[in-house]
Amino acid sequence: MNPKKKALGRGLSAILESPETDITSKDISGSFVAGAIASIPVNQIEPNPFQPREDFDPEALNDLATSIREQGIIQPITVRKMGYDKYQLISGERRLKASRIAGLDEIPCYIRIANDQQMLEMALVENIQRESLNALEIAISYQRLIDECELTQDELSQRVGKNRTTISNYIRLLKLPAELQVAIRDSKITMGHARALITLDDEAIQLTILKSIISKDLSVREVEEAVRSLSRLPAVKKTPEPRELPAEIDNKRQVVAEKLNARVNVQLNNKGRGNIVISFDSQKELDRLLSDLHGN
Repeated sequence: MNPKKKALGRGLSAILESPETDITSKDISGSFVAGAIASIPVNQIEPNPFQPREDFDPEALNDLATSIREQGIIQPITVRKMGYDKYQLISGERRLKASRIAGLDEIPCYIRIANDQQMLEMALVENIQRESLNALEIAISYQRLIDECELTQDELSQRVGKNRTTISNYIRLLKLPAELQVAIRDSKITMGHARALITLDDEAIQLTILKSIISKDLSVREVEEAVRSLSRLPAVKKTPEPRELPAEIDNKRQVVAEKLNARVNVQLNNKGRGNIVISFDSQKELDRLLSDLHGN
């Protein structure tokens, strides 16, 4: 019987456990063995250029730094070797930042070897699995895995241990107006609020409800009910925009206007349908126009 598949999926496990990643021989470019755990000076570790998270709570970092001073690093960070005494962070940026705040000179690290695409996948999956990203950051991470690692939603589902519907719901957040995305990022609304608003096609209505959510502290249920109420309203039929009159028709319109000595307007849509409007300013003028038309 095959062992149960890990939640991280085949992709990350294959990278971490493959012979090309975990090598046991000494690397000539430095003193540490790739694949092992070693204490590395924090000033030799570069930031991860693929880090999907942009905002770190200063208070949470300070709390973590206090814990590190008292307890040390419980879980090593993961780095890749870049050259002699030079490493680049793969995952564990919060721990690295907090260690610097705590004043640590060295930090325990897993040393790996990975190319840029492998590193991107590892960093994104690691952060999705272990960090408290907001819903927008998770959505961006999912989209980057699909675009930059050329994964389908089914493959991504296996990588991160989430069903495809969940992934689709996150990615749909990226189609929302910028104001709504910022509200998600800043925790002014939840993903539940956002999912209710996604069903609306009118951006102006979405933004109006957004303002109500923030000002009135509306619950997800209240927003869902508001959206359902709007969907029950009869649709407003939009009047098609009149198109510009062809020169031949406009010339004939002018001839008719001159004969009737009145303002004549022709409205024509793309399907060839429309109206002829003859304007008048008084009952007397209307009587004259009707007599002229009847006589003609």
